[in-house]
Amino acid sequence: MTDTPPVTSDQPRGARALLGVASTAVALAAADTYVVVLALPDMMAGAGLGIESLQKGAPIISGFLLGYIAVLPLIGRLSDLVERRRILLACLLIFVVGSAVTAAAVDLPVMIGGRVLQGLGGGGLVPATLALVADLWPPGRRGTPLGIVGAVQELGSVLGPLLGAAILLVSSWRGIFWLNVVLGLLFFLGVWLVGRLMPAGQLQPVPEGTVPRSAAGHSRAVSLLAAVLALAAAGLWTLTLWAPDALVTSIEYGEPFIPFAEDSSSRVATPIGAAATVAVLLLAVVTARRWLPVLLRADVLGAAFVALALGALVLTFSTADPESEVLGPWGLWLLPVGAVALLAFWIRQRTAANPLIQAGVVRGRVTPALVVSLLVGAAIVAIVVDVPLLARLSPGTTQTDAAFELVRFLVAVPVGAVAGGVALRRLGPGVVAAPGLLLAGICLFVMAGWDRTSLADTVPTTIVLVLAGLGVGLAIAPVNDAALADAVEHAHGTVSSLVVVARMVGMVVGLALLTAVGLRRFHEAVAALPDPGDSNAVLDAAVVQVHTVFLGAGICSVVAAAVAVLLGWHRVAKVDRESQLDSIRS
Repeated sequence: MTDTPPVTSDQPRGARALLGVASTAVALAAADTYVVVLALPDMMAGAGLGIESLQKGAPIISGFLLGYIAVLPLIGRLSDLVERRRILLACLLIFVVGSAVTAAAVDLPVMIGGRVLQGLGGGGLVPATLALVADLWPPGRRGTPLGIVGAVQELGSVLGPLLGAAILLVSSWRGIFWLNVVLGLLFFLGVWLVGRLMPAGQLQPVPEGTVPRSAAGHSRAVSLLAAVLALAAAGLWTLTLWAPDALVTSIEYGEPFIPFAEDSSSRVATPIGAAATVAVLLLAVVTARRWLPVLLRADVLGAAFVALALGALVLTFSTADPESEVLGPWGLWLLPVGAVALLAFWIRQRTAANPLIQAGVVRGRVTPALVVSLLVGAAIVAIVVDVPLLARLSPGTTQTDAAFELVRFLVAVPVGAVAGGVALRRLGPGVVAAPGLLLAGICLFVMAGWDRTSLADTVPTTIVLVLAGLGVGLAIAPVNDAALADAVEHAHGTVSSLVVVARMVGMVVGLALLTAVGLRRFHEAVAALPDPGDSNAVLDAAVVQVHTVFLGAGICSVVAAAVAVLLGWHRVAKVDRESQLDSIRS
């Protein structure tokens, strides 16, 4: 028995505050996916590259996406083994470090490395926050908070480019990432304070035996040594990336800042950079007893296989130009690597004593929730990419004008997410999600009939885009609610991460497949032109590609609506809070 005081309220004290801080942090991480879009040329200049090398800057965006997706299954599993609040704090810390590294970077590899760290931290916030909702709200009361999490995530994606543009008006591109550092630290402090103020028993109880006793603590001497090494690593890396002119140009103190290679300008490949790396490695060795047993129990090897497979998938498709190609420049050798990694992960799942995805985790409505999430991802990305593309086919439309055409859809998605969450108070997940996705599919079929001038008719196109956004948004909370309701209590983090991964994979792969079919139809249309030199005719042929993508996305939405029926017609049954905690403890 436990001495935890009974908790009878459906909404624990402090739950709203903790959800508010965590959700706002999720919005910040989502904004960082696209916050660099307008700042990319300046960032390239900051890395010593000109506008003619802009294609080399693609990893600045895809690196964040890679970090965001690749470790989601591992972080989801870890959040089932370690208190969710600690996972949130760790992810925020990684996000802050990544932001600081990016802000201080003067060469491209360091800049990309910082963006990957940002993605690692930002991506981990999503499943941990969704699982936190399952901890703090019982089944039957999760709809609204899940809708809020989905809404702020979508809102962050909308505000990202606008936030970047606003900061660039008053500061350089580095100001974007220093602001991330400040906000990330504030969110870190908020999560820590709210968690401390919440009474014991309201946060997820960690199952007994999760962390081996050998990893439970350190001697005071080891803890002191770890603190010293952490300070040393932080100080050395600060000096490495900052490289103060007073030290670099000093005859007496400048030698540690001289690159190992004479023709290199890297600040990392220097003696002080090497010392900083050694300090981090020593810190990892000294603290291994604290984190290594947890990683092993979470199946870090299986996580490495799935990260490699997801990473290969992301880099293959995210580095491609959707207007002209399906596979990125590394696709021909990355896809086989990903396939081998996926096979190794499948073998690991069947042979490991404690696999990454535990047996029985994917059960009941979890399976249709994953399918719906995958298809919704494909539908969303089709609109996000091809509405601006259609706008740019219109005469006199700039890239900025094309981006603003999309705002009508993006603003409606978080509104639909909140509405879907509220509707779950009285309706079943399938009743909310299926009609919404059917509405989105109908809107996509309408969009498949637009021509190059259709977006100039503001009122009808606004109605269609807003309805499509509302329809997609309505499905976000029901998918998570149904999946979490049928997930075993000790696997909420894992299931949440799988739902997010399914959606992201749907976005990456769905865009590639739909674009592949669209490009084929475009080339067929161009080949059939009587005068291939007629620019207007070629632009009309390009509309055929857009129509194909919208049509395919509409089919995805309709199929998702049909699958969403399996999420259930009845409202998720309300469970007493104390019964829920007893179930988790047992």
